[in-house]
Amino acid sequence: MEYKHYITKKNISILFVFVAVLSGLAFQQKISSGVAWMTGTQDVTVNEQRFPADQQSTTQSSSLNNSSTENDLDQNSTRFWIQDSYEEEVDNLTDVEYYVTQENGTEPPFKNELYDEKRPGIYVSVVSGTPLFSSKHKFDSGTGWPSFYKPLEPDNIIERKDPGPLGNRVEIATKYSKSHLGHLFENPNTPTGLRYCMNSAALEFIPASELEERGYGMYRSMFEE
Repeated sequence: MEYKHYITKKNISILFVFVAVLSGLAFQQKISSGVAWMTGTQDVTVNEQRFPADQQSTTQSSSLNNSSTENDLDQNSTRFWIQDSYEEEVDNLTDVEYYVTQENGTEPPFKNELYDEKRPGIYVSVVSGTPLFSSKHKFDSGTGWPSFYKPLEPDNIIERKDPGPLGNRVEIATKYSKSHLGHLFENPNTPTGLRYCMNSAALEFIPASELEERGYGMYRSMFEE
């Protein structure tokens, strides 16, 4: 039959290349996100004072609406996320939460709960409940992971050197429970030139409407018009 004339090794090879190109286009965004995750932070170094003290004070006073100070928070025992041990909280983590926070794992892009979360609110540590990020500073990085251009409370996170095959990266972890959150990237298109690429499994989202009842009332004013 005539169609057999077209079934040659060359034509089959061309067909495979064509299919591969289509597949590449279909998954281009995910491929790009993977490359960005691996290489995006190579020029960033660990800096425990990344945000100057005066900027931290401004951020803190803004988030608390000047209604409380650090001493007030301590006296009112509202910083419930500071504990001597988080053993019970760690024991109650799901498999993926444990893998990410305790074993420095990375969840799949786009297949996580919070990367596309657009409601107003704050993001806290899934282990300790420590306030970490705000929807005010969240943006769509196209990588498939929750991304922020700065922390809500810089004093609540720490940076750690993370050696890898492509160079040293900057790991972001929680200050009190020492739980892995994600990594820090350069991003010239953000106000800070940075992108905090976080794992959804390491975070819990607290909607603005629930801040008061969940014990985060000090941040409510951030979302009041």
